[in-house]
Amino acid sequence: MDKPTHLIEFETMLLGRHLYLNSPRAGGRLERSAYIVLSRIRMEGPMSIGQLSDAFGLDASTLNRQTAAMLRAHLVERIADPEGGIARKFRITAEGERRLDTHRRESVQGLERVLAGWDPEEVAAFAAYLKRFNTDIENLDERPWPRP
Repeated sequence: MDKPTHLIEFETMLLGRHLYLNSPRAGGRLERSAYIVLSRIRMEGPMSIGQLSDAFGLDASTLNRQTAAMLRAHLVERIADPEGGIARKFRITAEGERRLDTHRRESVQGLERVLAGWDPEEVAAFAAYLKRFNTDIENLDERPWPRP
C-alpha cells in the first residue's frame, strides 16, 4: 500500500464488514438496504419508487424488490401521495420506526464500545472527517443525503 488512498480503500472495505458484523442481532437486524431506505424515508417523508431511484441511483426493479421485502416485513406501507401526485408512496410503519430505532441504538452502542478509549476530541474529529468524506462523495455523485 504505497499511497494513502490505497490504505483508505482497504480500511473502508474493512469498516463496511465490521459495521455489518456489529449490527443488531436478536431479531432487530434490518437488511442493509432496508436500514438505508428507512433512514432516507424518515428524513424526507413518504417517497415513491421514482424518488427513491433518484435518491439512490438505483433502477426501479431493484427498489421494487427491496420495498416488496419491506412491505412483507411490515416496515413500510403504501399510501396515496399526500401532495396529490399519481404515484403511490412508501411511508414507514410503527414497526418500521421501532426496528429502525432499535437498529440505530444498538449500532451506536457498538460504536461507543469501540470508541471507549478515544478522547472526546478524537471522536469529534473522526465524525467530522467521516461527514466530510461522505459529503464529498455525495457532491461528486450529485445525490446529497439529507442530514438532521
